[in-house]
Amino acid sequence: MSSTPPAVRRKRPAKPQFTQTILVLEAVLVFFATLVAYGLRVSDVATVWWVGGGLTLLLIVLSGFVSRPGGYVAGSVAQVLVLAGGLVVPMMYVVGVVFVVLWVVALRLGGRIDRERAEYDAAHPGAVGP
Repeated sequence: MSSTPPAVRRKRPAKPQFTQTILVLEAVLVFFATLVAYGLRVSDVATVWWVGGGLTLLLIVLSGFVSRPGGYVAGSVAQVLVLAGGLVVPMMYVVGVVFVVLWVVALRLGGRIDRERAEYDAAHPGAVGP
């Protein structure tokens, strides 16, 4: 039997993890809202798909960039764009507000978790992560 201590696994930061999840879920929802807008014929087909599809792709791409400089600001701008979707499909105002709240919670709670983890790691330098 080996007596070597278990390797310490690096903890993934919570803030990017939470915000990435929010953006991907929001992209799925925007895609379904695009299908609704297409089915209701709220505008011509090309406009619906360019706007809805473009916003869906933007949200997915931004989910990969949240941990880079300006990523959280870009994600916040994307929240405004989703809210603006209410101009075409009025129910998107409600959905947009829900995701804005989730976005703010993800930013604040993720940041708090990361700070608390850093404090714990500083206080317990030899602790092994889960």
